[in-house]
Amino acid sequence: MATEPAPEAVASTSQPSVPLTNGVKKVYKPRYIDIGINLTDPVFTGLYHGTQRHPNDLSSVLQRAKEVGCEKLIVTGSDLHESRKAIQLAKDHPGTIYATIGVHPCNCTQFTSSPSPSIILDELRTLALEAKSSSHAVAFGEIGLDYDRLSLCPKETQLQYFASQLLLAIEIQLPLFLHSRAAHSDFVRILREFEERLPRRGVVHSFTGTREEMWELVGMGWDIGVNGCSMKTQENCEVVREVPLGRLQVETDGPWCEMRGSHKSTDYLAAMGVGIKAKPKIEPKLIMNGNGVGGESGDGVEKIESAESGEQGGEAGGEEDFNGELKEWKSVKKEKWTESSMIKGRNEPCMIGHVAWAIAGIKGVSVKEVADAAWANSVRMFGVGEDGK
Repeated sequence: MATEPAPEAVASTSQPSVPLTNGVKKVYKPRYIDIGINLTDPVFTGLYHGTQRHPNDLSSVLQRAKEVGCEKLIVTGSDLHESRKAIQLAKDHPGTIYATIGVHPCNCTQFTSSPSPSIILDELRTLALEAKSSSHAVAFGEIGLDYDRLSLCPKETQLQYFASQLLLAIEIQLPLFLHSRAAHSDFVRILREFEERLPRRGVVHSFTGTREEMWELVGMGWDIGVNGCSMKTQENCEVVREVPLGRLQVETDGPWCEMRGSHKSTDYLAAMGVGIKAKPKIEPKLIMNGNGVGGESGDGVEKIESAESGEQGGEAGGEEDFNGELKEWKSVKKEKWTESSMIKGRNEPCMIGHVAWAIAGIKGVSVKEVADAAWANSVRMFGVGEDGK
């Protein structure tokens, strides 16, 4: 799960819009819920492979998230220990951080290495029920199957403890935070065995499957989580284009799954005049057809046009900027850490806007449509909305 260093970010960039006649314009300010962020990873305390490289900068990470409108963060529990750490973060940051509780498929050897796997399951049950009652946990997971990394956990073990944890989920009745990698047939088969007794569905996060797999999951009632890894290739992007807005959720999966210059998603960002490939002084605008989908050029990236045409504005001929500002920070090597900079190769919640912008570019819709839909879907599923929960 290691990442390559990311290119240095640049100063904040904003998408042009059509001004009002009186010289004033409304600028859209998005709200995000990062549904999958691994803030329990030691890199957010400055610890890399057991060596302290810089001070604990979690507070700076959270501040940057806040500055881009990322108001809520759901910290992933990947095993029993990490789930406890996620709950502690939720306790330390009430109203901002929430936790999931579960054992990732690659970590299911935690069960087999225990003298009594049932003890681990019992501890998960107790932890989840207590954290559900206190509203610190809002989902059960990350659970599922991962056949890309069988060296970390054998298939038979993954299958056994995916089913065992689904039995817990029936009792706990929290939304599910699911993982499926190169295992769709078995993943869906097991879900179907339990689906009538499962809680109110959930989300298949960090989705990288085919369009057929995506539509099967949507048809079963699951939401689709999209992050940088979901948009690496043109084929990935074509799948993301078809994800219904009513089933879309956004995430960073930091410190992993950053959007890199080699990813197709960055071409869509560049077509919108933002991101690491953007040319200076570009004032692009997506061409919208009658279905709200941008036209495509030969390389699969939506065509752009000058903002002067006013085809993608708000009421009265484009009086509101429905994309807003995409803020970026300089990235430095961890040895040159500063409080105000990101770390190269360490993805953060503040990059959630890049995910939303890329999805908007791929779909040929405004950032507002993407961000508002994802926010509503996550609030509906996890109950972390405006009531301060």
